[in-house]
Amino acid sequence: MTTGHSKNPDQDSSNGGVSGFFVPDLCRVRSVFMLVISSELMVMLLAMAHARGQWIDWNYFGLVSLLVQWTVLTSAALICLARPWLTGLTTTRATLAMVILVIADVLLFSGVATRFLYPGETAAQWQAVGKSLLIAVIATLMVLRYFYLQHQWRQQKQAEMTYRLTALQARIHPHFLFNSMNTIASLIGTRPEQAEDAVLDLSELFRASLNTSERLVPLKEELALCRRYLALEQLRLGERLRVDWRTDDALNDQAIPPLTLQPLVENAIYHGIQPRPEGGTVVIESQRSGQYVYLLVQNPKPDSGASNHQGNRVAIRNIQARIQALFGETAVLKHSHQGELYTVTLRLPWQTTGTSR
Repeated sequence: MTTGHSKNPDQDSSNGGVSGFFVPDLCRVRSVFMLVISSELMVMLLAMAHARGQWIDWNYFGLVSLLVQWTVLTSAALICLARPWLTGLTTTRATLAMVILVIADVLLFSGVATRFLYPGETAAQWQAVGKSLLIAVIATLMVLRYFYLQHQWRQQKQAEMTYRLTALQARIHPHFLFNSMNTIASLIGTRPEQAEDAVLDLSELFRASLNTSERLVPLKEELALCRRYLALEQLRLGERLRVDWRTDDALNDQAIPPLTLQPLVENAIYHGIQPRPEGGTVVIESQRSGQYVYLLVQNPKPDSGASNHQGNRVAIRNIQARIQALFGETAVLKHSHQGELYTVTLRLPWQTTGTSR
């Protein structure tokens, strides 16, 4: 077995990164709670198997539970303390080291416990210790195997998310590029300053599409990218394109995947503004309600069938997959029709990037 590699091998980043060490941080309350519950279920099964003439041997359950919980909690504490050292080892060596730690811990506690359970019976004591060690080794290897498989699964999901992000960020519509270049060419002779600004906006869009190192960026950066994109489209569409900004500056540091709003704004223009001779208004809104942040992109209702355009569906599915991979099921992307308006709503958990960019 081999572990994945990341810039920091022992960092579970809040933005969806996967730790390079396959064992979760056992210093966390959730990890300890899961270990306690799992070990108690195992003890209950042993007590049921040990019972004679009843469903469960409660005396046996109590004694074994006490021993198991002590060993589980102390072993978890030892692994937690040794984690900085373990992360520098290979998977095989780290597994061996953790098994040795558990064996030493179980040997200590079972050796003390058997002296009280089997006083003066040396053979029974050694037999009980041997059984405890065998059970501990088997259980430890099973738990570590489970942790490893979970880690591999998380790495695979992370790789898939990275691929989707790269594919989306690398996708700038050829017709958008051609239209932008034609617009810039037409401005060079008559309005050179606007042409220069348009070149800068276009280069910023390309920079964002090629930068795949960031998983989350502040909302203000994504909004700034949308403004650059809209500035280019404004040159092409003129008065046909109107934008209504309803953004809350208090949400500037909200964490959002890069190139999340821009494709939604692009869809709003291509399917809601461009086909209409009279154009229309694109509304971009951000608001917070409780522990959630809502981002809305609204445009005139597309012509019949336009909202089902393949590019539109791909963009929405892609964004939905990315936000759920980063934030879980609390992140939602939905679209709706209300009269003559088409609205895409993005719900994200309130979370800041922790940067001052």
